[in-house]
Amino acid sequence: QVQLVESGGGLVQAGGSLRLSCTASRRIYMINTMGWYRQAPGKQRELVATITRGGNTNYADSVNGRFTISRDNGKNTVDLQMNSLKPEDTAVYYCNYNVQTGRWDRIDYWGQGTQVTVSS
Repeated sequence: QVQLVESGGGLVQAGGSLRLSCTASRRIYMINTMGWYRQAPGKQRELVATITRGGNTNYADSVNGRFTISRDNGKNTVDLQMNSLKPEDTAVYYCNYNVQTGRWDRIDYWGQGTQVTVSS
C-alpha cells in the first residue's frame, strides 16, 4: 500500500510564502499526473494545480501566477511553491498521484493533508 505524505504547511501572514512537498512511502512506477488540491471549511475539495509526467502544468485561476507546481520523477515527489499568499488560500492541502496500474486501469493516491493558514 502506498502512502503519500505532505509537509511544509503552517501559519503565514498575507503576502508570505510557503512550500509544500509530497513524497511517497515507496517507489512508484508509471505516475501519470501529480497534483495539489485544497479544501476549505464548508467547501468542496478543489483543484489547485496539476503537472503531467512530461511537465505540462495546469493551475486554478485563483492561484495562477502565484503558485508553481514542480515534480521530480526520479524521487517521486511533487512540490507546490506558494507566493503572495492570501487569507482565502487558507485550507487543508492534499497531494494526489494518478498511477497507471494496467493498460486501461489507474488508481488515485491521496495524502492525509497539511493545513495552510494565512492570516490577514
